[in-house]
Amino acid sequence: MKLLPNFAEHLSKALPNDIQRMDDWRRRVATFAGALMIGLVALVFAWAGDFVQDQFNRIQAAEPYAPLILTPLLFVVLASVTRTLAPEARGSGIPQVIAASRDVDGETARGLLSLKAGIAKIFLTLGALFGGASVGREGPTVQLGGAIMVQMHRLFGARVTPGVLISGGAAGVAAAFNTPLAGIAFAIEELAVAYEQRVAVLVMGAVMIAGLTSQGLAGSYVYFGEMSASLPLDTVLIAAPMAGFIGGILGGCFARMFLALSGPKGRWRPLLSKRPIITALICGIIVAVLGIITGGASWGTGYEPTRALLEGAEGTYLFGPAKFIASLATSASGIPGGIFAPSLAVGGGIGNLMTPLFPAEQASAIILLGMAGYFVGVVRAPLTAVIILSETTGSTGAILPLFATALIADWAGGLVCKQRLYHALAGDFIKKRPGGPDPAQGLKA
Repeated sequence: MKLLPNFAEHLSKALPNDIQRMDDWRRRVATFAGALMIGLVALVFAWAGDFVQDQFNRIQAAEPYAPLILTPLLFVVLASVTRTLAPEARGSGIPQVIAASRDVDGETARGLLSLKAGIAKIFLTLGALFGGASVGREGPTVQLGGAIMVQMHRLFGARVTPGVLISGGAAGVAAAFNTPLAGIAFAIEELAVAYEQRVAVLVMGAVMIAGLTSQGLAGSYVYFGEMSASLPLDTVLIAAPMAGFIGGILGGCFARMFLALSGPKGRWRPLLSKRPIITALICGIIVAVLGIITGGASWGTGYEPTRALLEGAEGTYLFGPAKFIASLATSASGIPGGIFAPSLAVGGGIGNLMTPLFPAEQASAIILLGMAGYFVGVVRAPLTAVIILSETTGSTGAILPLFATALIADWAGGLVCKQRLYHALAGDFIKKRPGGPDPAQGLKA
């Protein structure tokens, strides 16, 4: 008779352990399947993005002034569709993942990281690229990655935690840029609130699987082309502070103007929101005109002209300023699209403006520092900037100058815009629960 109580006691202790092991396996399988899917979808998204941009370029080549009609028209259509049918898909996509991570079990996460939001994000961003909008794929891929990872965990019956969202978003960055280390750095700097050891393992696993999927199918390509950028110490002592300060100030100006136009408490947002169709139309006209003036350089992601500058080709000095204005106009229009790639492109243009001050053989490295300075000024993520630029260019000789530039730019950007852009924008997507704490309180840092 004494065996029964002992057996019952043993069973009561064993069952929780078995359940925990089952939950762990479900989480691992869901993470593996989600990361694999993110890598595949990111590749298809990248191919589709390049395809629609090529179609836009062909139309423009055949009819040079066609964008004056096509771009404003698409801006109006996309802004209207986003506003009425898919408001959760507007903007970059990174603020959505940050907002959802604050409320994983609430209405916020269910709406922002639903399949509807992910699918809408893909097609609306592709539509923006087809119209020459100054947008990138990386921010949308982050939201899409978060949505895929959440849906996979629900499919396998695994618990959805903030780490799940963070790992999905980080895998999106890794797959979009083909940069696994940058995905991990971005998760640490931007997406994670409390970065615990279990979350770290989840993130690294998802990032590596998505990165290996991308590299396995697309090859181990280098996003901006491989370059051997290096600078002598005397040049670094001048160029790094210059690129860091100028890029940081201009990046901070972009972030501050972005928030004034489109932020949750933006000064000009109520005025723009009263006439959303007219706003989108005017923004589309601005983007179209700038593209024609720059010979098409300011349209789209900015990848091609930036890569050309890094490879030593001569580019118009208008590229940086025009891309700056085009990116701001695109964001103010209310259409979906990321600012990751456009910010790197603007930084490349700023670096190009600095090249006459240095020897010609150092031009590529100076442009790279300009990219780091401006990008950090906008996003305020110095570690991500250094890693993403070293991975996308295959340049290891410029890591120390990049770090110096990034740290100075982070300080300079903070002088102009106290708020971190993505975290400020995330407040726009958070819904406070009745009687509960305000999830947006954690976004003020």
